[in-house]
Amino acid sequence: MNNIQQLRGNARWRGFSLIELMVVLAVFAILSTIAVGSYRRYALRATRTEARLSLLAIQVAQEKFFLQNNQYAQDIATVIAAPPAGLGLASIDAAGLTNGGNYTISFSAVTPTTYTLQAVATGKQTDDTATCLTFTINEQGTRTPADSTGCWR
Repeated sequence: MNNIQQLRGNARWRGFSLIELMVVLAVFAILSTIAVGSYRRYALRATRTEARLSLLAIQVAQEKFFLQNNQYAQDIATVIAAPPAGLGLASIDAAGLTNGGNYTISFSAVTPTTYTLQAVATGKQTDDTATCLTFTINEQGTRTPADSTGCWR
């Protein structure tokens, strides 16, 4: 008998044991849990862009409206109305919801020369970090939460 036949005869070829299979499944489950959690946090951070872009677009349009009318727009209806009577923005609907439906935009502290815009998380976006659930910006460009929180990035 040659060496190869001798090795084959002595070795017992078997499949995977149940223990080995369970260890592989446990490792896979742990890695999947970490990956899904990381992806969910990433998706929430990415969706914040919806609120930031809507607020900044309204802020820019407000400045243009102020130059033409000597006052700021004071409600959502004016924001979505076509110029010259409004800002003509399509990034929110009549109820103040952003296009993705993850934030509700509203006005607060409105006068002809001042305004504060607020974006509040709705739906699944409420799972985001507590400090990043509400964004505000005013006519002077003051934003909350503070830039140091990372919410505006």
